[in-house]
Amino acid sequence: MSAFVFKKEPKSAPVEKNKITKVWRILVVDDDDSVHQITKLVLGDAEIEHRRLDIVSVYSSVEAKALLSQDDSFCMAFVDVVMETEHAGLDLVAWIRNELKNQSIRLVLRTGQAGSAPEGRVIRDFDINDYKEKTDFTASKMMTTVYASIRAYRDLMTIKRSLDAFKHLIDATHELLKINQIRPFASAALNNLLTLMNVDSSALYIARLKPGQEQQDSGVIIACTGKYVSESESLASSTISAPVKHQIQQAFFNKTHFANENCFVGYYETTTDAASVLYIEFEDDSEQFKASLAQLYATNVALILESLTKRLDLEDSQKELMYLVGEAAETKSKEGGQHVKRVALICELLATKLGFSDKFIQDIRLAAPLHDIGKIGIPESILNKPGKLDDEEWKIMQTHAEIGYRLLTKSNANVAQFGAKIARFHHENWDGSGYPQGLTGLDIPVEARLMGMADVFDTLGSDRCYRHAWSNEKIVAYLLEQRGKKFEPLLVDLVIENIEEFQGIRGRCPD
Repeated sequence: MSAFVFKKEPKSAPVEKNKITKVWRILVVDDDDSVHQITKLVLGDAEIEHRRLDIVSVYSSVEAKALLSQDDSFCMAFVDVVMETEHAGLDLVAWIRNELKNQSIRLVLRTGQAGSAPEGRVIRDFDINDYKEKTDFTASKMMTTVYASIRAYRDLMTIKRSLDAFKHLIDATHELLKINQIRPFASAALNNLLTLMNVDSSALYIARLKPGQEQQDSGVIIACTGKYVSESESLASSTISAPVKHQIQQAFFNKTHFANENCFVGYYETTTDAASVLYIEFEDDSEQFKASLAQLYATNVALILESLTKRLDLEDSQKELMYLVGEAAETKSKEGGQHVKRVALICELLATKLGFSDKFIQDIRLAAPLHDIGKIGIPESILNKPGKLDDEEWKIMQTHAEIGYRLLTKSNANVAQFGAKIARFHHENWDGSGYPQGLTGLDIPVEARLMGMADVFDTLGSDRCYRHAWSNEKIVAYLLEQRGKKFEPLLVDLVIENIEEFQGIRGRCPD
């Protein structure tokens, strides 16, 4: 094999070296040890695109295949043509492209016997990026080839990351649309963005503008990660550094994006009274890839967030309306106005502990206040009678279940349809002794079974026109006595096992 000879070149001035943590990995495939030594001698101190070079040596195409099968981190490879066979290097190139399916690695063929592999045929028939004869391959040409190959690899990987990121963006946005609570949504958005940008040490958070507040108090931290994790929900009172706070406030004030090599600050305004700021800090962004990707992603997030906020505002209004309607019915019977709020919270807690879906929990929380809406059709003389009702009065009182059902079924709204079943069946008993239809066991709709427990549990602990509130001990004794009779056994056990949580709701919403 021909000797690997370099022409003499003037020495260049020493280059100041920066602190570098990442490297470009280069594979040298050659059966001549002197080639490896000279390659490492020429490239050993090189620094390209702020990274050092990691030169890895193998001495046959068999070794190269074994290594490349397990390691795809190489940006380029110098491949000798003649090794175990006269065409071992060419066979290796064909294997890398066709079987390994690695189209990213830059391949440079080197040969000391050009006649065995004519350049024209090799360039035409093999997917290589350069072809060099060893006798004419100077240190300068080697460095030039490495620069060109690494930059080409860098650009290919940027394109690949862009394509992968946009695919992830579509998937992430689709998943975010399934989340219906602001804080879980924001946390998921941040986690997806970290994955999307392929960063390990970045820190970021989302802040949302509070309408009607002064600028210095406008930041509400919806989600945060990395070193900016804060227990405070207010930007002003958080421990986040003053310069970062200033950048965020400036984004709100200037109503514009800002990006440099250290951070990206995105401003998003989808209505006249709501805006959000996304702050991202990263190690470096020499290609501005991360900033542009973050901007695209955050724009989608801001639009989804605004839609979610409007929906939740609508749900809050709907919930308040349900409370008002429910309280109107309770007021007619001179019962505590907070009863409807407490039973909603008790139903929510029961459904949560039983592992129901988020949608079911939300539906029963909204519909629970409507359970006794049918009482608006019952005479006050019966509703507020201090003594025991006679048989005729009791029959009239029982009709409130059907009255409530008929009222609510007139609406096609989901909460009304859900509430209709609760209003009609929450007085059914597990053993069939209830009304209006005498249903038993699992034939009673589950939402009605939960409501029946919540209604009785709260009523027993409240003062009524016909009796004083019961003690906790008396309530527990009653639940045990009615286990399997009035109430589903599972619900009795659940309430008693978590009695302090259920009793705590009274403290949160006292009459």
